[in-house]
Amino acid sequence: MTPTPKRKRYLWGGLLTLAVLIGLAGITLHVKTYQPTASANQASQAATVSKNVTTFKAKNSKLTVVFYPGGLVEPASYSNWASQLAQAGYTVKIVHFPLNLAVLSPNQAKKVVGPHEQYVIGGHSLGGAMAARYAAQADKKNLKGVFLLAAYADQKGRLDHSDLPVLSVTASRDGVLNWANYRANKKYLPRDTTFTTISGGNHGGFGSYGHQQGDKAAHISNATQQRQVAHLLIKWLKRIN
Repeated sequence: MTPTPKRKRYLWGGLLTLAVLIGLAGITLHVKTYQPTASANQASQAATVSKNVTTFKAKNSKLTVVFYPGGLVEPASYSNWASQLAQAGYTVKIVHFPLNLAVLSPNQAKKVVGPHEQYVIGGHSLGGAMAARYAAQADKKNLKGVFLLAAYADQKGRLDHSDLPVLSVTASRDGVLNWANYRANKKYLPRDTTFTTISGGNHGGFGSYGHQQGDKAAHISNATQQRQVAHLLIKWLKRIN
């Protein structure tokens, strides 16, 4: 049956309303997305950016570090410590996600890891939980370890029966991490997991994107926390490599 002119107007009106709502949702997410600081933007100049990944390429890379950003955080916000890892000989691939939410595509690492590329995978906050989920079901032939920054594995990302090396880094001034869940979910990690805390650091300090809603004020500078993140990761990577 051919729609009447009146029904056509209702149809087009409904489609227009839907388009406006989708547009507004996109604008809202963009406004809420955490943007990189000036120092992170400057560090990001050393990277190459493609559709799916921001890559900090190391000369004679020892191992690739695949990284899932925190929820609603722009990938470039992690450029400070990523560039330091690249200088130390580890290529870093910061994965891009729809709407900057790793939960929308937890297996995105498949698009950026080569078939014979040896790598570790990790993430910050929500990104860490999704990285653990990816690692739990991934082929372990080339996967060499998992790291969690202000994050924890859940039941879908349990690694307690895995022999993969795992690093868990938190910050003493983190006001965003659900500490009760973090402690409870340690059961999903291997017994020999390395746990360490950055004294004076906060949740947002694992990247460089300014203050995060709900976070506590850090007692150290962002530059200091970035150096400590890089140092802890490099130390752990050396043990693996």
